[in-house]
Amino acid sequence: MYAVIRTGGKQYKVEEGTSLSVEKLDGNPGDKVDLTDVLFVGGTDSPKVGRPVVDGAVVTAEILRQDRSAKVVVYKRKRRKGFHKERGHRQPFTSLKVLSIKG
Repeated sequence: MYAVIRTGGKQYKVEEGTSLSVEKLDGNPGDKVDLTDVLFVGGTDSPKVGRPVVDGAVVTAEILRQDRSAKVVVYKRKRRKGFHKERGHRQPFTSLKVLSIKG
């Protein structure tokens, strides 16, 4: 059984037991999170397509870690002016492990 979920403005195809990184969610490592924005549930006799979400479908996941991704460096420069600026950004993310799909 698999499902397509929506979180953080992105869509992910998940199965039971898979791990994925999503935009930061509230919670601590070890907490369980219910994701209710389930757009599609498949892998059974008849797939269920949501309009826009499947009624009553829930994906339960466990938070593995809260971390920040690798630094992205943004460097700006103007020729012949002596202007240069360097900025870095690290996007926070949450690592999840899918425990169950109900739908």
